[in-house]
Amino acid sequence: MTTPRLPAILTAATLVIATNLFGAATAQADETPTPSLAPDTEASASAPVKVDPNDPDLKLPEGATLADPKVLDIKSVVEDQSGDERREDTNTTVTFALQAEVLFSKDSAKLSAEAKARIATIADEIKKQNATQVRVFGFTDNLGSSAHGDVLSKQRADAVQGVLDQDLNDPNITFEVRGYGEQYPISDNSTEAGRKKNRRVEVTFPRTES
Repeated sequence: MTTPRLPAILTAATLVIATNLFGAATAQADETPTPSLAPDTEASASAPVKVDPNDPDLKLPEGATLADPKVLDIKSVVEDQSGDERREDTNTTVTFALQAEVLFSKDSAKLSAEAKARIATIADEIKKQNATQVRVFGFTDNLGSSAHGDVLSKQRADAVQGVLDQDLNDPNITFEVRGYGEQYPISDNSTEAGRKKNRRVEVTFPRTES
C-alpha cells in the first residue's frame, strides 16, 4: 500500500500575532525555542502596532508587564497521512521533518533506499527555492543515555546531509549540521507514539518563492 505523499492533509492553520499580550497568568513571553521551528530561529520584525503599557484600558494583573512586541511568521503545516513526513512553510523558511523510522533501522544511521527517494524530493525543493544555506538537524527520543542520543542524532543528520549534498551537487550551498539528541521534543516522550514523533531529522532552508 502506497502512503500518500505531501500534500495530503492540512493539519495546522495560519497564525499571525501582531503583539504579545500574554493573558492573565504570565507576565513575560516564553522564549523557549520551538523545535519545529529549527533551534536558533527568531521571530521576524517588530510589531506594527504600538501598545501603551500605561493605558488605563489595558487590563493586566497586578505586577504583570507586557512582553516585547514582535511579529511571528505565518505558518502552514502539511503532514502526510501516516505522519512520517511533515512540511512547514513560513513566510521566510521551509522545513521538512522526516521521522527516523522511514529513514533508518532502529539505532542505525544507515539510510534506506526509500529514505534516499524522500531526501531527493527535499533536494528538488531546495533547488526550486534557490536556497544556498541548508540546516540539517537530528533529534532522538529520551530513551537510552543522553550522550548516545547526541551521537546518533548527529550521525543521522550527517547521513541526510551527505545525500542532499550529492543530489544538489552545488558548491555554493552551505550546510549546518547538528545533532540535538533528546533536546527540543515536539511530542510527549512518555508514550511510544510521542517518542516516534521526536525521533526525526529536520531540513530547513530559506524560502525565496512566494
